[in-house]
Amino acid sequence: MKNQEDDTSSETSGTLQRGFAVIRALAEVPDGGLRLKQVAQATGLAQPTAHRLLKSLVQERVVEQTAGGKNYRLCIEFYALAARAGSGYSSFRELCRPALLRLSGVLNDTVFLMVRSGFDVLCMDRVEGPLPIRSYTSDIGGRIPLGLGQAGTVILALLPPGEQEEIIRFNVPRLRHLGYIDEVFLRAQIERARAQNHAVSQGQGPIQGMGGVSVAITDPNGYVVGAISIGTLSERLNDERLPHILHVLHQEADRISRQVNPFDPALKHPSQYLGPAHVGDVKPADFSITPPL
Repeated sequence: MKNQEDDTSSETSGTLQRGFAVIRALAEVPDGGLRLKQVAQATGLAQPTAHRLLKSLVQERVVEQTAGGKNYRLCIEFYALAARAGSGYSSFRELCRPALLRLSGVLNDTVFLMVRSGFDVLCMDRVEGPLPIRSYTSDIGGRIPLGLGQAGTVILALLPPGEQEEIIRFNVPRLRHLGYIDEVFLRAQIERARAQNHAVSQGQGPIQGMGGVSVAITDPNGYVVGAISIGTLSERLNDERLPHILHVLHQEADRISRQVNPFDPALKHPSQYLGPAHVGDVKPADFSITPPL
């Protein structure tokens, strides 16, 4: 004879599976959400079943109906719950630190972890190589406008078009005093970085003799969350060495991307997660002059 408890357990399990199918379907669409019929089609559920599950998810504040009441979408409480769950993972800086150490050891160059912070790019970590170099951000906690430097360029290049346009509009006036950056130049740099999936400087710009390479880090959804960069003497970025540098940078960036927690609070508030040794030192770099050694 069938056990009633087994039947209940099986029914509960099936309901959970169907509920998560609805959540996944809603997660795949823009903020506008889906209509009931579209949810049913996306999940393969009958409309009455889909409707019953949506009502339950609304009651649990996982799903909400849009202002018109016709569409369903994931609500902010769902994302807040995911963020709280994500806080138990290693921070972004801790996740990336082994890659920075490997890269510095393999390349014998200084390696940077750069993240977006509003309209800026911020140096979240740095591992020194044997050669003295100068950089726009100078040290951990330094920040410069997005669009300046290799990391600022590649991060900006991979942002969604709407965000990218707002940042360009805001940052171009902040960069004009450098003398060589205007909107035409910036857009050309962005387009090149997007096409190549990296940004390279072989001595161009105001820091004479310095070069750099930067590769973006994305989260599992493909959204750019940061970049790994190297800073070195421009003569070390020759045609023979550059392909090897790009290969190992992409390799490490891909490894990190597969492990990124998109809800890591360090990605939204990087200056708060620099570690106790650096929190007091967080300040914008003076990018109007040649940064110090």
